[in-house]
Amino acid sequence: MDQERLLERFLQYVKIDTTAVEEAGRYPSSDGQLELGKLLVAQLTEMGAANVQVNQHGIVMATVPGNVEGAPTVAFNAHLDTSPETSGSNVQPQVIRDFDGKNIVLSGDSTKVITAATCPELPLARGRTIITSDGTTLLGGDDKAGVAIMMELADHLLENSDIQHGPVRLLFTCDEEIGRGVDHVDIGAVDATVCYTFDGGGQNMIDQETFSADLAVVTVDGVNIHPSIGKGRMVNAIRVASDFIDAMPTDLSPECTDGRDGFMHPYVLEGGVAQSSIKILLRDFETARLTAYADLLKQLANEVAAKHAGSSITVQVTKQYRNMAESLSSEPRAVAFAVAAHEALGRSPELSIIRGGTDGSQLTEKGLPTPNLSSGQHNIHSPLEWACLDEMVAACEVGVELVRRWATAGS
Repeated sequence: MDQERLLERFLQYVKIDTTAVEEAGRYPSSDGQLELGKLLVAQLTEMGAANVQVNQHGIVMATVPGNVEGAPTVAFNAHLDTSPETSGSNVQPQVIRDFDGKNIVLSGDSTKVITAATCPELPLARGRTIITSDGTTLLGGDDKAGVAIMMELADHLLENSDIQHGPVRLLFTCDEEIGRGVDHVDIGAVDATVCYTFDGGGQNMIDQETFSADLAVVTVDGVNIHPSIGKGRMVNAIRVASDFIDAMPTDLSPECTDGRDGFMHPYVLEGGVAQSSIKILLRDFETARLTAYADLLKQLANEVAAKHAGSSITVQVTKQYRNMAESLSSEPRAVAFAVAAHEALGRSPELSIIRGGTDGSQLTEKGLPTPNLSSGQHNIHSPLEWACLDEMVAACEVGVELVRRWATAGS
């Protein structure tokens, strides 16, 4: 692998603001995603990839032609957008070579410190090359690390024709961070037996299970009137919404759960006296429990509205994605070959679960089995985010072993 080329591309990608915008009402939700997609098209074309294309929704696809007749097509996926939870504008990446393993005070904001106490992986990166932001923005390793890995993998395969592989499909999606990553992906056009997302943390992890996810929007209607004459007449939707949140069980919150526990997470509260709304993430590894969570919210809506005469509360639940494990069993080789690829490199893979989702969740549900692989990300969605270049190189090596193994697998 060309480690410096991989780093150069990664630094180039993170400087493009591709923050997803949930309320934009279009796909992709931000122009930066189109800008990055255009750059990828140019680079893929220059390196000699085939069938390089970008559709009207900004989704980029390309192919590394196979050199083993009849071998199945293997796809790889990464997403172009970054989380709206932290600014992705004017990212100033900082490269630390031969990292000493100690706490890092970020150069743009001395109050932002990456510590081993809050990130146990940090001292394990001693002696490696890591990349951080300057502390005023996120870095964007989620998922531009995956984007850079896929680009280096494609370049490496095109430069080394002795590596046996079938067709390798590259799929770059948009708006994954707001749950819309595969809304405009044509599975038939991808035309692959299996897909792997490079969108995971650290190294040597194979994510074979994700949350199932729904979004609940709770709308509270009150009665607005001038506060000078509000006694007995005003019904403040903000106060009603606050009571609703207070009534939610705290033991089902992200702050109080881990492992295989699910949660209900109110993450947006907005509005005024006349109307307020709450957006609530519903998450669980058991899909059936999402219905129970929705029923609980509707029960709370009735109880809280009854305490505030003149108010009304509605709960609307929208499906987002489902646990990839529910459909991944249709192609057991997807995970088995990922395990074998790591072992062929002398590594000990860890089968893991994600307390979240990836494009792989929806791709798997749509019929394209898609486990998720490590891509060197750490502290994602935060100004304390960092990525490890050595782990990104390791991910490229896993990609090479995967396509080798699938080349002899048969359809």
